[in-house]
Amino acid sequence: MSRESAIQDALLVLRCLQGETAAFAALVDRWQERLLRHAARMIDDQSAARDITQETWIAVIKNLSRLDDTEAFGQWVFRILTNKCADWVRRQQRDRRLHDRLAEQQEQSENSSPATSQRFDSVYQAMDALPTEQGSLLALYYIEEFSVAEIAEIVGVPSGTIKSRLYRARNNLRQLLEDNKND
Repeated sequence: MSRESAIQDALLVLRCLQGETAAFAALVDRWQERLLRHAARMIDDQSAARDITQETWIAVIKNLSRLDDTEAFGQWVFRILTNKCADWVRRQQRDRRLHDRLAEQQEQSENSSPATSQRFDSVYQAMDALPTEQGSLLALYYIEEFSVAEIAEIVGVPSGTIKSRLYRARNNLRQLLEDNKND
């Protein structure tokens, strides 16, 4: 990138920091297509690339005041976009692994006795009925086989909090299964 272009970006960043919305619009105009092309190359999904680029601009708005070297805006925004693309790829891989495991378990349950298959189905239905956070924690622990410490790192809360949330989720799952059994 040329020195002149970096200086133009730095001036726009400074104007953005002063609250000028037109300056932010100018930054978007200058960088949008390049960011979108880079995201599309990284993840090979045009729709997701647009979403990730949008998320990048939201992160820029939230964190622009943390940019120390305003002339390095280009590198900074590309780093944000690249990190968001990497996060998207990791989520896709994790979702694919979860889907594969569930499909494998489904296949195993179909090959097992009808009673076992019904139990698996009722557990999955009960997990789906739980609040999203509780179902996700149970899936991370029992299906993905993450440890409590690993889940704490993923979710960003202390291990003790994960233990108590898992305890509540198990109790709620147990209650749902008992209620379904009595119906």
